[in-house]
Amino acid sequence: MLKLPKLPDRTPVKLTVILNPELHQRLQSYAALYRETYGAAEPVADLIPYMLGAFLDSDRAYARAQKDDRPFAHDNGGRRKRLGDAPEVGRLPRETED
Repeated sequence: MLKLPKLPDRTPVKLTVILNPELHQRLQSYAALYRETYGAAEPVADLIPYMLGAFLDSDRAYARAQKDDRPFAHDNGGRRKRLGDAPEVGRLPRETED
């Protein structure tokens, strides 16, 4: 077996989102500040993946979920639960903290 594991899927995923005008303006302002700070103009669409990555990296609840190596799902009531959790007989599943 090689020390280097099989590389993960690196196929880019295209995601389309609809933004409200206020968020769009904030992203444009961020791109302008980025250009001012680094002297390089980058399109908002190129900045967003890095912004999302930074957001996820700074989310402590998400980091704990990743550390447990079990992603969250939502039940029909919109409450978060860990995938693979089965409630004990006669007990409701416990709420997870955000």
